[in-house]
Amino acid sequence: MVVSSAAPACRDMAPSVPSIGIPTVDMSAPAGRAELSRQMVQAFAERGFFKAVNHGVPPQVAARLDAASAAFFAQPAPEKQAAGPPDPLGYGSRSIGSHGDVGELEYLILHTDPEAVARKAKAIDREDPSRFSEAVNEYGQAVRHLACQILDLLGEGLGLRDPSSFSKLITATDSDSLVRINYYPPSAAGDGDGKGPSSVGFGEHSDPQILSVLRANDVDGLQVLLPDARGEDAWVQVPADPAAFFINVGDLLQALTNGRLVSIRHRVMASTTKPRLSAIYFAAPALHANISALPETVTADMPRRYRSFTWAEYKKTMYTLRLSHNRLELFNVVVESDVDEGGVQE
Repeated sequence: MVVSSAAPACRDMAPSVPSIGIPTVDMSAPAGRAELSRQMVQAFAERGFFKAVNHGVPPQVAARLDAASAAFFAQPAPEKQAAGPPDPLGYGSRSIGSHGDVGELEYLILHTDPEAVARKAKAIDREDPSRFSEAVNEYGQAVRHLACQILDLLGEGLGLRDPSSFSKLITATDSDSLVRINYYPPSAAGDGDGKGPSSVGFGEHSDPQILSVLRANDVDGLQVLLPDARGEDAWVQVPADPAAFFINVGDLLQALTNGRLVSIRHRVMASTTKPRLSAIYFAAPALHANISALPETVTADMPRRYRSFTWAEYKKTMYTLRLSHNRLELFNVVVESDVDEGGVQE
């Protein structure tokens, strides 16, 4: 029997360090497209994460979503609860999933299909549902375009025969992509010095989809788990920048690239002084899409690491596990040396 491993409890106490090692990628490609794709591949292979600037998403698009989201979260609790509970779509508060994970946040999870957004908007903005749905749909289209740009550049940088192999998965008409809007109210926990994040708003995890595109207001909180100078895990603080997007590899992209690109583990800390508002676009394939390492990523020196699976299978597994579990290891290819005499994977 294979058992997925949870993140070590002691990692909650891992030191937090300044924002060293956070790659920044200029999407305007001042050094040319080939150099831009090389930078992206390097950032994702070494860090699984980068900050995108000059990304082309109009600021007013993000501002409209911020305004619509802030108006919703400012409502009395009973009115917000009418948009929930999350199934997994809809409004939720504190509880993350169904296995006991909690955080210091409220959230909305929405499918990017415009018809699905319109249905949920009736409970989110009762006064004018179209106001909310239009803001979400406009934002979703803009960040999906950004995600496709990034995925195509990755395909070029990795030398894929079809550089659009990744982006085709998220532009399918039945794509399972989501937008998640998180609101972290000021936390009453912490040391009380008012100098910054102090309690866990959203615990350690990796994102299961292909790519995550995150934007937040000017409140710090996002931390990524990276090795420090001694090679030990440390939580690296990511300074807030509402003009930028933060892009990270998801589990599926790690599987599609045979582990070459790394799905980064991250968390959010709640501030003691100011609310944090963020929106994340999770670029995902259709439920029936087959996820398998692309041929160009499998070599004699790098044999296939993960068995083939569908996104639906991976989601089903994800919903059976705690937030911090390493889901992808359940899909490792089993070789004879990994199995003991009793047929148990070690």
